[in-house]
Amino acid sequence: EAVIVPAHAWTPWFSVFGSMSGFDSLKECFGKYADKIFAIETGLSSDPQMNWRIPKLDKIALISNSDSHSLQRIGREANVFNTKLSYRGIMDAIKSLDKNKFLYTIEFFPEEGKYHYDGHKDCNLRLSPKESKKYNNICPICAKPLVIGVLNRVEKLADRPENFMPESAIPFKSLIPLQEIIAESLGVTVASKQVDKFYNKLTENLGNEFGILLEVERIDLEKYSLPEIAEGIIRVRNGKVEIEPGYDGVYGKIKIFSRSPLNQKSLF
Repeated sequence: EAVIVPAHAWTPWFSVFGSMSGFDSLKECFGKYADKIFAIETGLSSDPQMNWRIPKLDKIALISNSDSHSLQRIGREANVFNTKLSYRGIMDAIKSLDKNKFLYTIEFFPEEGKYHYDGHKDCNLRLSPKESKKYNNICPICAKPLVIGVLNRVEKLADRPENFMPESAIPFKSLIPLQEIIAESLGVTVASKQVDKFYNKLTENLGNEFGILLEVERIDLEKYSLPEIAEGIIRVRNGKVEIEPGYDGVYGKIKIFSRSPLNQKSLF
């Protein structure tokens, strides 16, 4: 059985809905084969809520697969199933959009993705779709065309307002990798030995990373790390983050804490 699942569906330049693809629908792109497509992979710079604004995608499953090339980030996006662990079981869960079988997806915060906003990396210029429109999608610094990001493309194709949710929608949860939360909580880089220390202590005692990020109680998080790390995990779990959106190949920058969470001297 032939299965086609367009990946990174919104990413510039030439993915199926990319700004330079020339296509505004699956039918335009795939023609008579469009009816073979029952799912798209949404990419890091979009999430299901953005895709829900487009009625033509209501019967299309929105899946999230990590395309990371570094071992520690594999699984930063994922699909959660309650079904037989087989090809047929998983395909049926995706095709049927059965919420008892396809429970939810795990997502990057889309603003953290490399192509969420428009802009020019070389000009250090980041623009929202409204700002880009003011400049007719031309960089005001170098006068070359802007790299148009995912949010802009969604705005162009959307027929629905923000926060619309179709009845068939599979839920999602937005997360940040545990190592990044630990680093942000401690005010150090991800490469710091302190990050490895607390990451290993948490996973050795509390299980896998997704369980820690989604389910473990604060009291247990504090038991095997620090209060500021537990607070960082809880804040991400509740979506309480500030993000400077990514653009033109530059990842967005996430802030969990507005200022240093606790006196760092006690950590060393």
